[in-house]
Amino acid sequence: MSADEVNQRAQTVEAYRLWWQHDAHWYQGVASRFGQQAANEINAEALRKVALHVGQRVARRSGPLPDSGDNGKDLEELRRRYDECGDRMFPRELRNASTEVEDEDAGLIVLTLRRNFAITMVRMAGSLEGYRCPCTDIHAGWSEGLGVTLTENRAESCLRDGDKACRLLMRVATPVAPLAPVSTTTEG
Repeated sequence: MSADEVNQRAQTVEAYRLWWQHDAHWYQGVASRFGQQAANEINAEALRKVALHVGQRVARRSGPLPDSGDNGKDLEELRRRYDECGDRMFPRELRNASTEVEDEDAGLIVLTLRRNFAITMVRMAGSLEGYRCPCTDIHAGWSEGLGVTLTENRAESCLRDGDKACRLLMRVATPVAPLAPVSTTTEG
């Protein structure tokens, strides 16, 4: 990688950081004027919309979800798509996250987040107290965009609460691929 490419990458990462800092200050401004609950609700709503868009883009790029009959293989492909959604929304330089299929029979995919730049920015802006992480809203948006139905979507642990990592559980309806609509016609 040339010096110009390294410099360009550093500038890009700095731009991300500045936008996240803007977002944290925006959140703080909404919270101070309209209350923490309003800031949390608006933040979650906005991120869910962005996540839906990201999920749709990944779905268009990747094609239909597989329906191979092998639930483990199909969940692994979905797990890969969730990772791609995360990479598109949050640069790797600003987070440390990975997903894994934890229980293929139960359709359980776990996202583990060891570093979250959003939490860092909200903390630096002085708004961590009362901040509600929008992670489950993001996963709901990704899932909707990917065409997946979640039967469970919850945080088991959270960096915001001082845990060492966020552990987010996404249980998907299986089979992963949506069933084709059933056509009803009457012949006569």
